[in-house]
Amino acid sequence: MSAVRTTLLTSNIYKNLLRMNMLNCSSRAVSSVSSEEDVIFESVKDKGVITLNRPKALNALNFSMVNKLIPKLKQWEKEKSLVIIKGTGEKAFCAGGDVRAVVEAGLRGDRLGHDFFRNEYTLNGLIGTYSKPYIALIDGIVMGGGVGLSVHGHYRVATERTLFAMPETAIGLFPDVGGSYFLPRLGGKLGCYLALTGHRLKGADVLKAGVATHYCQSSKLNDLEKALYECSNEQSINETLRKFSTRDETEFCLAPYIEQINKCFSATTIEGIFEALQKDGSEWAQKTLKTLSKMSPTSLKVTLKELNLGSKLNLQECLQMEYRLAVNCLSNKDFYEGVRALLIDKDQKPAWSPSSLKAVTENIVNGYFNKLPDDQELRHKL
Repeated sequence: MSAVRTTLLTSNIYKNLLRMNMLNCSSRAVSSVSSEEDVIFESVKDKGVITLNRPKALNALNFSMVNKLIPKLKQWEKEKSLVIIKGTGEKAFCAGGDVRAVVEAGLRGDRLGHDFFRNEYTLNGLIGTYSKPYIALIDGIVMGGGVGLSVHGHYRVATERTLFAMPETAIGLFPDVGGSYFLPRLGGKLGCYLALTGHRLKGADVLKAGVATHYCQSSKLNDLEKALYECSNEQSINETLRKFSTRDETEFCLAPYIEQINKCFSATTIEGIFEALQKDGSEWAQKTLKTLSKMSPTSLKVTLKELNLGSKLNLQECLQMEYRLAVNCLSNKDFYEGVRALLIDKDQKPAWSPSSLKAVTENIVNGYFNKLPDDQELRHKL
């Protein structure tokens, strides 16, 4: 790690991170709530309402928010008839995890990254096993950590402003927050394609892909929320969501390429996927190759194995596997380099290590999946 830290510090990342610190964002919260609160909890009748409240940071999920969400959700599981989660502002539900803070901590040599990922994945597991209806209003950007806050719940309501993506391979990470569980279950090889390329889905396409369960016009969300306050059981929740749902008759944006996606991304190796795309030769295949060539070679290989394994595991097992991967990413260069190149310096020129698929050996990939010492493993007794 010392070599990584030295390389990054020489490019002034540490100063940039301090300058760009995202922890003190103002809010447009309800007047009765302090503007300094990064997540707001309200009780309406016997319903619980969560508002992610970092609009200037696109409601990015930080350690403080995770540590507030876990105990509140546990409490509300005993007390509330349903839980609604939404984001402040009109731009984002949650644009991801606050990886800048994680990288800053890594540069200092502390363990925020380990603690953040552990608690975040624990939160994802709690949502995935929640006994009360959990309704995510995913209006605006929903990426990475925001997907983990929504996709494992009972209901996910997208709008025309929803923008979904799992862009982790572009920052030297992997689709986490339970990505290894839900992505392989989207049907065919769609999840594999979305995971490796970071392809963005917009609006109704988020529903058509199977990420959302309902689609509603953003102008109707306030009325939908008020109507949900009146629901007394799951049947009334379903009826209310159907009432506010909008039909979109347009073709799924990836429908013209589904056959090619299923064929090319069925290869058992990343090299095989590249070969299949080269053989296909279409404009779509060439664009896909160009996209994949920008990603971390290690992340691509780790992600493919992660998805293959995840397709046979339950959510809790997937999250345990992902925590092992996260710990190893925190000990390797690509995650730090990806954040530097894409989110901090924004030069879009990450220097991946290893820099080629060929150099990413099977031993390197397998090392990311090694079990941790017993006292460091992610446990799911919530």
